[in-house]
Formats: sequence, C-alpha cells, structure tokens
Amino acid sequence: MPFITLSTQFVICMSQTQWTQWLDSIGTAGIAITIILLSCLAWAGNLVALPGNWIMVLLLGSFAWLGPQDGRTEIGFSTVAIAAMLAILGEGVEFAASALGARRAGASRKSTTYAVVGSFGGALLGAVIGVPIPIVGPIIAAILFAGLGAMAGAIYGERSEGKAWQETWAIGQAAFWGRTLGTFGKIAAGFAILAITILSVFV
Repeated sequence: MPFITLSTQFVICMSQTQWTQWLDSIGTAGIAITIILLSCLAWAGNLVALPGNWIMVLLLGSFAWLGPQDGRTEIGFSTVAIAAMLAILGEGVEFAASALGARRAGASRKSTTYAVVGSFGGALLGAVIGVPIPIVGPIIAAILFAGLGAMAGAIYGERSEGKAWQETWAIGQAAFWGRTLGTFGKIAAGFAILAITILSVFV
C-alpha cells in the first residue's frame, strides 16, 4: 500500500509539473499570437490613414519589455529599434509623396481637407470591394480607391472655389498620385515591420 500511495503521489506530482509547464508554454504562445494578430490589424490600419506602423512598434516594444527575457520567443530592443527605423522611413516616404501631391500642385487648404476625407472614405470602400479576392484584393483596392477618393475630394474642393476644370483636374491627379505613392510606401514599411515581428516571435 505505501508503495502504491508513493507511486500515485509521484504520478500526480509529475502531472502537475507537466500541466504547469504546458500552461506556461501556452501562455507565452498565446501572447505571441495576440501580438501578431494585433500587428496585422495595425498594418491594415495604414490603409485608412491610421498610425499602424507606430502601433506595431509599440506592440513589439511591449512584448520585448514584458515578454520572455530568454528562450525562443525572447525579443531584444535592437529589434524594436530596427522596427522604429522602418516606421520613420515609412513616414518619410508618405511625407515626400504628400509634398509632391495636391498642395504642391496649388490646392487650397479646403481641397486638401476634402482630399483627406475622400481618401479615408475611398480606402474603406475599396477594402470592402476587394473582399472577394482574398488578402491581396482588399489591400490593392483600398490603395487604389484611397487615391481616387483623394482625387475626387481635391477636385470637389477646387470646383467649389470656382476654379476651371483644367486646373482642378491637374490638382486631382496630383492628389491621386501623392496619396497612392504615400500609402504604398507606408504599407511596404509596415509589411517589413510585420515580417520582423513574426520572425522575432516564432523563429
């Protein structure tokens, strides 16, 4: 009987240890998966003019600070620094594209505001329209429709000021290319940050 009792206690102890280790591993994996899913949502936020890249950097930094300090899922702050540099690069591309957009073409502040509103609405519409084509469809459609929305907004703003079609069309085209190139550059930088996040957590 003592032997049986001792064996039972040993089995229970081993089971509890394995259970604790399993919970610990699931907890870390669960946090890592959550970080990645949130980063994917943040990356998609770039399509509608949200600071998605900086949100991903914040998530990565939080995981580096609060997450495991050793082991497979450990993330160093050098990784966060690289992600921050990519976010800055994305902002630089977007700023440069905007500088070559409607404002440089002579758009009024009113037209620029309408262009921003139009690009936001166009991005949302494009994301919905592109749903039938998985993954790629919403992204491409959102970028395209964001540019078209910016163009429509800029043209409407200039026409409401009484400017001629020829001038408003030139400003609309500038708004389209500025918004499209800026969004594409920011999304490309965000994709690099997302790839770094996935590789850092799982590889």
